[in-house]
Amino acid sequence: PRIFKSGQTLPQVYEELWATILSGKTWHGELKNKTKDGTLILEDIIISPIINDKGAITHFVGLREDVTKQRMLEEQLRQSQKMEAIGHLAGGVAHDFNNLLTVISGYSDLILRDLPKEHKYFDKLYQVKLSGQRAESLTRQLLAFSRKQIMKPVVLDLNILISEMEKMLKRIIGEDIDLITIYQKDLLRVKADPGQIEQVILNLVVNSRDAMPSGGKLIIETKNIVLDNEYVSYYPEVKTGMYSLISVSDTGAGISKEIQTQIFEPFFSTKEKGKGTGLGLSTVYGIVMQSGGHVDLQSEPNIKTTFNIYLPALKKDAMTTKEQSNMDIDQGKKETILVVEDESTVRDFILAVLNKYNFNVIIAKDAKDAITIVNTYKKRIHMLLTDVIMPGMSGKDLSEKILKIIPKIKIIFMSGYTDDAIVKHGVLEEGINFIQKPFTPHQLIKIIKEVLQKK
Repeated sequence: PRIFKSGQTLPQVYEELWATILSGKTWHGELKNKTKDGTLILEDIIISPIINDKGAITHFVGLREDVTKQRMLEEQLRQSQKMEAIGHLAGGVAHDFNNLLTVISGYSDLILRDLPKEHKYFDKLYQVKLSGQRAESLTRQLLAFSRKQIMKPVVLDLNILISEMEKMLKRIIGEDIDLITIYQKDLLRVKADPGQIEQVILNLVVNSRDAMPSGGKLIIETKNIVLDNEYVSYYPEVKTGMYSLISVSDTGAGISKEIQTQIFEPFFSTKEKGKGTGLGLSTVYGIVMQSGGHVDLQSEPNIKTTFNIYLPALKKDAMTTKEQSNMDIDQGKKETILVVEDESTVRDFILAVLNKYNFNVIIAKDAKDAITIVNTYKKRIHMLLTDVIMPGMSGKDLSEKILKIIPKIKIIFMSGYTDDAIVKHGVLEEGINFIQKPFTPHQLIKIIKEVLQKK
């Protein structure tokens, strides 16, 4: 019946339908129709002709089933599987980069510290360092998308975090965009990595700014919200419960429905060439999902675009956690550090850094070599600095063997891997010292000094 027509089904579909049923055959397909109140639905329809005893068509019988929700869930599943596959690929590439970047950035930093600024190669080497930093940033974003970053979650008040970012955000968006913040009183705390949540907000704000080249309004709002069974039925990966919501809205051009399913994919960008990496929203997606949260998008072209970030809320009495203050970095006191690293270039870089900072260094290329050294070395070994994943024996298993020989030895784990492989090796447990590759000489010495000073 014409009353069901939505105006969104192609004329050719109706032509094929009528040609089929008027020839005495059954037609089966999907039509976008509307209900009595005007709601658009997708229907799976079978229409068959009824033929009398003279062979003439007298009526048609139509069986109609509303499959709107079913098709939406199927599309979400396909999208989720595609994102998961891209994530595995992105994470694998990022891991391999980490060892290379440790050496490139690390040596650049080490040489620049000793090179006078007037030296003819100083500026060239500084550009190498900057390029290394940009590569590290891309790698971190790939890891964020693939949900394989090392996270350092603390109890957070999102109101405080956003309010502390306001001045910086105003500078970023410029004077022609009004920044409006609406804070929910008594907002429930969340447990998340503050640096990563800041990155989420920053990426969304930059996207909103770019969507409003002629100015507009940018609204950041926080709210306590319950995601109930009805909402969760549309998003199978989401759990029911209480969430703290961050909404970032803008009055820009909007995002068309055709590309809404692609915007969280890495390297997908609607911006001009050279004006974005295409990793901003994929980073948002990865961080939020890794934090146990959920992100959705609502966009009306030329009216409003809103990204909603839902983070699982903690109980009301949860207290915020303050980070430890930075320590000054001093020279070592000739403490002996056993370095176990199977990658020779990384091994040589660590040796150069530790020698420069007045540490006594013993090098082992694998776990077997390290155990031999521990059993034969006559003097005290103060610290074990070991890679986590090595051929033959993991860094965690090695540390347990060495602790039996030297019970008071301090231990730091390092790795370019940051996904399930690290979790499986028990390295992300509370209280365990870990440094993620790539790291700078400053970061390495800082964690060594901190761990050596622990009782």
